[in-house]
Amino acid sequence: MTHDTGWASFAGRVASGAVECVDVRAEPGRLATGTWFVVADFEGRARAWRFAQVADAVGPAQEDGDRWGGPAPGDWATSMDRAAYEASVRRVRDHVREGDVYQANICRVLSAPLPADGQEPDARALAARLAAGNPAPHAAAVHVPASTGLDPVWVVSASPELYLAVRRGPDGTVVESGPIKGTARTPDGLTEKDRAENVMITDLVRNDLQTVCRPGTVAVTSLLAVEEHPGLVHLVSRVRGTVRDDVARSGELWRLLLEGTFPPGSVSGAPKSSALRLIRELEPVPRGPYCGAVGWVDDGEASLAVGIRTFWWADGVLRFGTGAGITWGSDPTAEWHETELKAERLVGLASTAVSDPTATVEV
Repeated sequence: MTHDTGWASFAGRVASGAVECVDVRAEPGRLATGTWFVVADFEGRARAWRFAQVADAVGPAQEDGDRWGGPAPGDWATSMDRAAYEASVRRVRDHVREGDVYQANICRVLSAPLPADGQEPDARALAARLAAGNPAPHAAAVHVPASTGLDPVWVVSASPELYLAVRRGPDGTVVESGPIKGTARTPDGLTEKDRAENVMITDLVRNDLQTVCRPGTVAVTSLLAVEEHPGLVHLVSRVRGTVRDDVARSGELWRLLLEGTFPPGSVSGAPKSSALRLIRELEPVPRGPYCGAVGWVDDGEASLAVGIRTFWWADGVLRFGTGAGITWGSDPTAEWHETELKAERLVGLASTAVSDPTATVEV
């Protein structure tokens, strides 16, 4: 079953019947009222869709996952093979040695043919399969078919990472981010390199939030917490600040938030401008929604996830991104294996012939 009128799910909200789409950067004031589901590409495009029906509800039912028909496990290809990826890691280390950058997140995109056969793949079914086999705190799905006449989108994410939460409080509008840096199979596998990288990116996020927050309000509320997820663990920090009144009331809140904080620091690098130049130089294909953002904005409040552990479909191809943060302390082989660790379980779940939720696929 497909959802020809559009369907979305995130953070306890389920929506159907897409009725309009806006460019968030061009019309940020539109997000001040109503419930909108947002998808922002890493390269900068940010769109939001409004739906006719929105309800507080759980996500897709587990039995929906039985309908998913994905690629065969052997059909996946990668935008960078191991040799190319390890060469990119060495290239980043060269730039660190020269003082151009301290850290850069280098990613590769996995892809497999998934023909539409007259209907777009069922995003709800994949979301259900991921929810059963890899539950995630910021799981999301947004599917607006081309048949609606609106700008189409197809994204299913099992993101563990908070990009931005926006809440109204008694003292003003509060914005929070939860950067993840540091990934291993078990807590014992986390290294000093992971901890140093997390502190570096947490400081970058703190600086990003200061572009829109009142002076003196931005604070790190949690540093280097260990979070356990299916098959792996992450180091997670939290940064919070109070948005300046002129920003919160201007109608430009979302344009200014994106200008100050996007793309997320954890998936770009530090300094961000230098890291983005390296990413453009080294990565052969665009990331699209991967490493962008996905979530909802509801009457000015919001919850947006970083678009990691994310599938997207277009033009008969299903894609999934995976990457690692590269510093001077990076070992090229270890960073390649980190990209495999982040992808193997989820790509297994999305592959047709793999029904065991603990199974993995070589990527």
